[in-house]
Amino acid sequence: MGRLFDGPWPIVIIIIVALLLFAAPKLPAMARSLGQSMRIIKSEVKEMKNDGKADSTTDASGPVEGTIVNHPKAKPGEPTDGTDVPPSTRA
Repeated sequence: MGRLFDGPWPIVIIIIVALLLFAAPKLPAMARSLGQSMRIIKSEVKEMKNDGKADSTTDASGPVEGTIVNHPKAKPGEPTDGTDVPPSTRA
C-alpha cells in the first residue's frame, strides 16, 4: 500500500485527471491563449534579432544625397545674425 505514491507518475496522472474533470470547458481557451503567447514571443525574438542587423546595415548604406548650403561669410567683428547688433545700428 505504501508503494502507490512512491514515484511521481501516479501524482501526475491524478493531477491530469482532475484537470480534465474540473477544467474541461476552459481547456480550449487556455490552449488558444498559450498558442497566441508563443506566437507573440517568437515574433518578438525574431524582431529583436532583426533590430541588430537593421542598425548595422543602415549605417553602412552609403552617402546621403542633399544640397550643401553656402552661407555668406561674416566680416571680422560682424555678428553672423542680427541678434547681437543693437537696434540703433541695424540696417
